[in-house]
Amino acid sequence: MKKEEKIGLLLSMIFLFTNVFSQTCELDSKKINNQEKTAKTYLDLMINIESTNLNYGRSNTMLTDYKKPVKGLQAGVSFQAGITSRFSVVSELYFMKKGGKLMVNNPLYTNESTLRLNTLELPVLARLHFGKFIHVGKFYVNAGPSIAYNLSGKRKIGDQTTKLSFHNSSDGFKRFDAGIQMGGGVEFPLKQNRIALDIRYNYGLSNIAYNEEIYNRALMVSVHFSKAWKTNPLEKK
Repeated sequence: MKKEEKIGLLLSMIFLFTNVFSQTCELDSKKINNQEKTAKTYLDLMINIESTNLNYGRSNTMLTDYKKPVKGLQAGVSFQAGITSRFSVVSELYFMKKGGKLMVNNPLYTNESTLRLNTLELPVLARLHFGKFIHVGKFYVNAGPSIAYNLSGKRKIGDQTTKLSFHNSSDGFKRFDAGIQMGGGVEFPLKQNRIALDIRYNYGLSNIAYNEEIYNRALMVSVHFSKAWKTNPLEKK
């Protein structure tokens, strides 16, 4: 994806959520009884298994038929701060194992190759809440930017495994990564707590290698076990 296309995608996403949020606030302000509660504030614990893959850019489209996802661990915390009855901001911090595999006889390495990265990731999401889902839970959609820091990594080609270098070299990788996360979920309240099923796609915008084209991709299906937070600094008074 070209730089101009990336910027356009980010601006479009920001415009979409700003427009929807403004319409939501306008509808809320027209209600006669303006005593509706804000979306609840929760602290979530996250421990999940995710499916991650790599994109090798337009210069290596011949690798498409050889790509294979790998499973990755995701563990951390998620904090949802309610602002209005239909809008909240979600910030997360978690450790995640990312990477991808190229099957045997691929054009780059011939042998099967696997790239694994150990990362710390911090997404900040705008979350829109909707009505009841199957008369049990509430549905939401969310999207926003994320940044990640690559702690370490390994590349295995055939039977040989090497640690990744994070220096500007022919086989070097970059520490920082940026992307967009978007998706939705369903939350089921349990008194003051909740269980939420979240499905999200992580689209990496940054090339994480110096002399190759490699972008992170991940499909994240998470189960969140949440505890209601007592105070919310972002809540409108």
